[in-house]
Amino acid sequence: MKDMDNIPALMADIGARAHTAAATLASAPAEQRRRALEAAADHVMVRTADILEANERDMSFGREKGLTDAMMDRLRLTEDRIASIARGLRAVASQNDPVGEVIADWTQPSGLHIQRVRTPLGVIGVIYESRPNVTADAGALCLKAGNAVILRGGSESFHSSALLHSCLVGGLRDAGLPEDAIQLVPTRDRAAVSEMLTMTDTIDVIVPRGGKGLVGLVQREARVPVFAHLEGIVHIYVDAAADPEKVLRVVLNAKTRRTGICGAAECLLIHKDVALTMGRGLLQALMDAGVEVRADETLQSIEGTVAAADSDWGQEYLDMIIAARAVSGVDEAMDHIRRFGSSHTDCILTEDEATATRFLNELDSAILMHNASTQFADGGEFGMGAEIGIATGKMHARGPVGAAQLTSFKYIVKGQGTVRS
Repeated sequence: MKDMDNIPALMADIGARAHTAAATLASAPAEQRRRALEAAADHVMVRTADILEANERDMSFGREKGLTDAMMDRLRLTEDRIASIARGLRAVASQNDPVGEVIADWTQPSGLHIQRVRTPLGVIGVIYESRPNVTADAGALCLKAGNAVILRGGSESFHSSALLHSCLVGGLRDAGLPEDAIQLVPTRDRAAVSEMLTMTDTIDVIVPRGGKGLVGLVQREARVPVFAHLEGIVHIYVDAAADPEKVLRVVLNAKTRRTGICGAAECLLIHKDVALTMGRGLLQALMDAGVEVRADETLQSIEGTVAAADSDWGQEYLDMIIAARAVSGVDEAMDHIRRFGSSHTDCILTEDEATATRFLNELDSAILMHNASTQFADGGEFGMGAEIGIATGKMHARGPVGAAQLTSFKYIVKGQGTVRS
């Protein structure tokens, strides 16, 4: 029985066991890891009723805590969402295995044959908030890349995450892999997070997935390297040369399909030449769909909008709210995004290829889109099966972090008794 009161000892034990499991995983055959994920998907489907029951306990906890509608939506599991989790596990399982992939291969004049080969990172710590599906996504991607993982989910999703974790462990067991390869921190105590951030002997990288407060805490206090996943302050710039039909379809989807995900649009920038023509119809459609539009001085003349405050620029609402501003053109749009964006995902809607090219080349967000909904900012939609998060930093991984991004590399050098002169 684990001592839940002695958090340092608890986390040290989890870390040591993960470290041992990582050594086994690094040399485990790809087929064995694939079988573990397929079996985990089977367990998820068989245990759907149990997972729903656990999720209802979490939903009750969330209601008692007064979580926002957006947070409750992130927490909620349905039969369809559980089936989607299982499909995600199978999608990751079916992908090409990244471990051992030869990234580059060359021969030097000295006669040395050199290969750069993908290798697991080792042990990954994932700290996340209310979305229980992250338990399955993170566990699957880390395993696919040959890594052990320590999962620390949010207190809101405690029971749902525990059930999903048990399905992953069942898959490991069925495939003959060490059950310690995927561990879930078994306490809501926040001291466990602080411990994880200093476990340099057993954790190789930390991936925080959540709001600005969580990510900021991790970045400030971690002694372990961090893949930062910052908030999604997602902008869409509507150019004067945009197609009105595409604009209406894309913006409504980007804002309203699911407001609680990091790819949801949070700010509209509309070219001043079409702000009160195309923009009027667009903002009216958003308001008709139940979106509160917080508009700048120019757009406030559109009936139904409310005045934007300074704090609305650079705001991640995760709700049926959007900020809207008229701009003089693509340069002012880009200046606004550089000032208020989070380097996550930004989009331009235009039929002018030259303007689109400038936007895509001159901005440096992790994901840049042209004439497509920002709701596609998702590893699954990028063909990665799932993602562990969208990294907004510039070191190592950037954008959707899938299995390949959870590897490093090593050099394999072969000679024929070759010596250096």
